[in-house]
Amino acid sequence: MKQLFRVNSQRMMKRLEQLAEIGRTAEGGVTREALTIEDHQAQMQVTKWMEEAGLTVYHDHFGNLIGRKNGNNRHAPAVMIGSHIDTVPNGGMFDGTVGVIAGIEIAQILKEAAVTHDHPLEVVAFLDEEGTRFSGGLFGSRGMVGKVSQEELWKTDEAGVSRLEAMRSFTLEPEKCGESVRGPGEVKVYLEMHIEQGPFLQAVNEPVGIVRGIAGPAWFTVKLRGEAGHAGTVPMSLRIDPVAGAAELIAKIEQICSQEAEAATVGTVGKIRAFPGGANVIAEEVQFSLDIRDTDLERRTARIEEVKAAAHAIAEKRGLQHELICHLVQPPVECAGHVIARMQEAAKSLGYAPPLMISGAGHDAMMMKEITDMGMIFVRCQDGISHNPKEWAEIEDISKGASILLETTLQYLAYQ
Repeated sequence: MKQLFRVNSQRMMKRLEQLAEIGRTAEGGVTREALTIEDHQAQMQVTKWMEEAGLTVYHDHFGNLIGRKNGNNRHAPAVMIGSHIDTVPNGGMFDGTVGVIAGIEIAQILKEAAVTHDHPLEVVAFLDEEGTRFSGGLFGSRGMVGKVSQEELWKTDEAGVSRLEAMRSFTLEPEKCGESVRGPGEVKVYLEMHIEQGPFLQAVNEPVGIVRGIAGPAWFTVKLRGEAGHAGTVPMSLRIDPVAGAAELIAKIEQICSQEAEAATVGTVGKIRAFPGGANVIAEEVQFSLDIRDTDLERRTARIEEVKAAAHAIAEKRGLQHELICHLVQPPVECAGHVIARMQEAAKSLGYAPPLMISGAGHDAMMMKEITDMGMIFVRCQDGISHNPKEWAEIEDISKGASILLETTLQYLAYQ
């Protein structure tokens, strides 16, 4: 395969830096949660870049930002490149965003070189991949493949604003979401580039990797309810304290998810709140998030059942009420063999030999697997740090990943 086109590293880095200024925090991170003012500003900027790249831009009813360039056969299934531009609170500037910027870069190269191709090209910035605001990630990609329920539209954020209200504030029409569901045969292949968010590529000293499978996430809210009381007057032996129960359960979750040293199970409590939240008050209720992931579905299911049993036992022992609310359960998925092979072929033609690897993080690609074949490219990130202001990826590595993505995309577009 002869390399005919080159990505513009300087242009990509300038756009990454410019987007990072939208939602910039005092700590140097980025906060750009879905359906916020910052998200709107970012989408408007990305819209401008998409249009400069020759794409026709629109939102579907789920809020996904889509840029499309028709091919010679506009009725043929589209080659889709996607990722997301929303962030976690005080996150980094590369997570997800590199994939969208790379997709726009590829479209711009096709425009500048006047490349013709058979299949349409679509570049997508999926809405609310992170899921931090409404406790349900991969919203836009789940919506695109018909995996969003009406109940999810009524989920509220910490300020009591529902997703439905937030979507309408973006001039979206969520009651028409069903019209935006894509079916099998509409997308020829889905390709995504993302920073690794882990230390593997740095450890093996490789700039990029090719993903062969994605671990399946399961997201829960755990609630423990006890009895509120005065911190100074209720004896320790008479307390029904959900905070103490939560502490015991969280420690047990760590034990459950660590019991097999070589297993890929990971369990994370990332958010915890006590109610009413007074410093001199024994809490009445505690809520905390729980994220359990594994590449092995049977093993993940077993760990979840162990957590449920532990919650029941601890609540019973302490006289607490307990509840586990499930927000998202996705099975592990495998990337398509032919996509992996084409990415390897493209990499070889460029002089790279990226290792095959597993993604522990969930991505929009795992949802697109519902309707088409998909593949992912990972870019090395410094010290494996992500979801953090220290998140960093070198533009040289990003450019290598984008070059592999470009060559792979050209093959699927059947360009001339």
